[in-house]
Amino acid sequence: MNFGNFGFGEILIILLVVLLLFGAKRIPEIAGSFGKGIKEFKKSMNDVNRSINEPEVEERVERGRAAEQAPVSASVSPEEVPRPEPKRLLG
Repeated sequence: MNFGNFGFGEILIILLVVLLLFGAKRIPEIAGSFGKGIKEFKKSMNDVNRSINEPEVEERVERGRAAEQAPVSASVSPEEVPRPEPKRLLG
């Protein structure tokens, strides 16, 4: 089992030093907080991706609903039809 240039002996020494520095009770707390940080980071990345991709879908649905609710008569030009204000990503 090789991790880059580290062999089994080097990894074992590093783990023993970490155990001596932090103690057996503190290591699970550190690992738990590290895991929570990674989970929060992934959640925020998914939220950003969703906020970038979903407004396009929402606008299409809103336009479709507006077209169903208020039918446009032949005398109204397309320029006069009210459009929803575009959503801004940065504000």
